[in-house]
This record gives sequence, structure tokens and C-alpha cells, in this order.
Amino acid sequence: MWKLIREDVQSVFDRDPAARNVWEVMTAYPGVHALIFHRVNHKLWSIGLKWLARFGSNIARWLTGIEIHPGAKIGHRFFIDHGLGVVIGETTEIGDDVTLYQGVTLGGTSWEAGKRHPTIGNNVVVGAGAKVLGPFKVGDNARIGSNAVVVKAVPEFATIVGVPGREVMRENNNDRQRIRERMAEKMGFDAYGATRDMPDPVANAINGMLDHIHQMEERVQEMADVLHKYGEDIKDLPACNVHLDCHDGRRKDQINNT
Repeated sequence: MWKLIREDVQSVFDRDPAARNVWEVMTAYPGVHALIFHRVNHKLWSIGLKWLARFGSNIARWLTGIEIHPGAKIGHRFFIDHGLGVVIGETTEIGDDVTLYQGVTLGGTSWEAGKRHPTIGNNVVVGAGAKVLGPFKVGDNARIGSNAVVVKAVPEFATIVGVPGREVMRENNNDRQRIRERMAEKMGFDAYGATRDMPDPVANAINGMLDHIHQMEERVQEMADVLHKYGEDIKDLPACNVHLDCHDGRRKDQINNT
């Protein structure tokens, strides 16, 4: 248990640039306090001292504003940032390297006994105010956006936003995603930023543009290969962007003024 607590404290430095030293983390981070309480309370719960475990969790809620049922199973290097209003239900299972922000609820939708809370995979991030409700799995490396309401299973590497939650992208390393990243790098912007931070219609339009540009490049390359067979070569043009003319590198406003 003490090893888990040391890992929890160390994980704060990896995910919060405001953390300066161990003393500050141990004395001024309510998420760490709530987790230390939970590690102890879960141990009491597992050996049958259930009332004492519930009483300890209630004290932790008064002190930190974070409610974690002692029956919840939490893995290594768990981090609750800010934390006020976080609720984690009894049958919740949380993997390693998970991050929750304030106002997150990992809750249930049924009053029946048994598994009724979500299972969170490894390296998952759940944004502020999000609600994950029901006995389903959130896959490894998933991202759940702020204020999303998720009521069904989330695939690995998916990003979920909205009410009800819907998938807007999946960050697996498939061929299409790699092509989009490469095309975005040529155009001078970050594909992840464009997709994750923009509204869905804009993200979809940009992804469509990247796919179309890739298809055009393939067709041009095919034409160049055919011309090369007949002894004609196409000179490579310098890389261009929105500020530069592709032929001589001058700014477009400079060209317009000449």
C-alpha cells in the first residue's frame, strides 16, 4: 500500500506543472489526500471492516470534497486534479495512470446489486464535469471531454465529447491517421490539435481536406512517373505555405506590391 501511495505522489509531478515539491503535494493537494484515505479504507473494506471503511470515506469527503466508495478498485499512479465534486462508485474499477479532473462522476444507472459502475482502462483521461454512467468498459488510452455524458462502452484510443457522448476521433496508429498527420505537418499545423480542439464539423472538414490532398499527391506522382518514362522530368517545387509564394519564396504581399 505504501508503494502505491509513493507512486501516487510521484505521478503528480508528471501531470501537474504547478507541483514544486513533495511537501507541497502532501499538504496542499486534496486529490492526494482523498487517495491516501481511499487506500486505507479499501484495505479495511477488503478485510470485512465495512462500516469503518465507510466512516473513513465519509471523513475524506468532508475534508476534500471528493467521494470515493471504499469498495472501488484503483490502480497505480492515479491522479485527481483539483478534485472538488468527484464521485467514484462502489463497483468502479480504475486501471493504471488514470487522470480525473474536478466534477467527474463514475456512477451507475441502476439500483440493482452487482456490477453497476464503469471499468476504466489504463492511461485514460476524464475531463472536468464528465459523467461516465453504467457497467461498461472505457478502453485504454481513451479521452473523455469536459462535461461529456458517456453511457456506453468506449473503444481504446477514442476521444469522446458531447451529450450523449460520441466518438470524434480515434488516435490509433492506422494508415489513414498517419497519412493525415504527415499531410498536416506539410501544411504547418498539428493534426491532433486541429481535430481535438475544434468543433466536429471543422474537424471533419479538415480531415476530408487532408485525405483529398493525399489523393491528389498520389495522382500527380503517377503522372510524373509516366512522364519520366518518356524522358520528361518534373522539377521539385520548394515547400510552400500560406505566407510564401511557391516559386521564389517571396511573401505574397511583396509580390502584389511589385
